[in-house]
Amino acid sequence: MLDSLLVPTAIVALAEIGDKTQLLALILAARFRKPWPIIAGIVAATLANHAAAGAVGAWFGSFFSNATLHWILAASFAATALWTLVPDKMDEDEASTARKFGPFLTTLIAFFLAEMGDKTQVATVMLAAQYPDLWLVIIGTTAGMLIANVPVVLAGNFAADKLPLTLIRRLAASAFLILAIVAVYKAMESSGWV
Repeated sequence: MLDSLLVPTAIVALAEIGDKTQLLALILAARFRKPWPIIAGIVAATLANHAAAGAVGAWFGSFFSNATLHWILAASFAATALWTLVPDKMDEDEASTARKFGPFLTTLIAFFLAEMGDKTQVATVMLAAQYPDLWLVIIGTTAGMLIANVPVVLAGNFAADKLPLTLIRRLAASAFLILAIVAVYKAMESSGWV
């Protein structure tokens, strides 16, 4: 049960470092200089986005046998490991949203949209398909998002400039690769191969 919380937290926290939503957090912090409404917007947007992704993952997982699901998860985790190695860039549309609304609403809208199809949303779908406690997965992925983004909001440029992003991306990719290997083992075990 604790795995449903701790693994998603660690995976998303690592994967989020250097991600476009972290860049968005930095831009919003510099623009508004009001950290608490920004953090509240991150929490609300992430919970909504990851709850939807988690529901899709749990629903998706119900259609397949254990072995098939683990093979799909192994391929998805391996693909996400490769995707994690590619640095994200900030889209101009996401940055311009800040001009229209206050810090909370801007963060809520921008983070929700920035997470659509992002690797942490895809990871949430996969983790929810793998772990039985859906709400713990959602809480874990949200906590991981906060672990990566709240320091950026609070510390601004200082924290972002000092992080070894290449190393962190490699660590996150390694974590996804380990999950892929574990999923392969579970698929082989479910298939009766081991």
